[in-house]
Amino acid sequence: MKKIINQEFGGERPLYNEHGLYLEGVKIHAGESALKETSDITAVRCQFEGKYPFWCCDRFTIKDCLFTGGARAALWYSHDLDMQDTIVDAPKMFREMDGIRLRNVMIPTASETLWSCRNVEMEDVVADRADYIFMHCSDVKIKNFKLDGNYSFQWTKNVEIHDSILNTKDAFWETDNVTVYDSRISGEFLGWHSRNLRLVRCHISGSQPLCYCENLVLEDCTFGEDADLALEYSTVTATIKGHVHSIKNPRSGHITVDSVGEIIIDQNMKAPGDCVIEVKEK
Repeated sequence: MKKIINQEFGGERPLYNEHGLYLEGVKIHAGESALKETSDITAVRCQFEGKYPFWCCDRFTIKDCLFTGGARAALWYSHDLDMQDTIVDAPKMFREMDGIRLRNVMIPTASETLWSCRNVEMEDVVADRADYIFMHCSDVKIKNFKLDGNYSFQWTKNVEIHDSILNTKDAFWETDNVTVYDSRISGEFLGWHSRNLRLVRCHISGSQPLCYCENLVLEDCTFGEDADLALEYSTVTATIKGHVHSIKNPRSGHITVDSVGEIIIDQNMKAPGDCVIEVKEK
């Protein structure tokens, strides 16, 4: 494997079409496509300042590196990435990729990040300013994820999330087969038009959560005081602990809840309109 230690590069495509390359302490200055069309690359303690450094790459490892704001759209159309202990401070990262493993990664400017990616594994990741993160992704496994950004996980499929904090409006819209365990989800209009969304021991905050859902499952979840007008037009099986501010026009299924401030069933109920709501504390 060729080694490049403590060197600096700039301009366009300085390391284009390299294969079997070890970089340590390398700086990639302003320019474009520094490592485009490469394979079997390892980068350790490197700094990336130019645009599009890793496009069309196969089998690459990034450890203890920094992507500055100038390195926007750095990782696209690539396969089999391992990234650890790295700061990615630029938007529009990770597009059209297959095989992403992130561990102890911080993404302070995560808008429009992780689009149309497949086979993603993440643990101990923080993403801020993360509007529209995870659009059109599939086969995703996440643990200990801290997210601050709206419109997350829209049109995703086959997602599993554990032990996370998700501060996000309009999350999980139009999703298929998403399960979230032991997490806090805060934001308005959670999960609308989702299919097979399952929340297990989660705390849910924000107005009008979980409406228009198909085959929604809630297991031992709790709701914040601001989570009003919940479950409108959803087909749902739910066990809810504690108090819910209000439930409105669930379409069908069975809901067991400790207490509820108001159950709204009105003339706008959609067929079949046969949801059973069992309130334990009356």
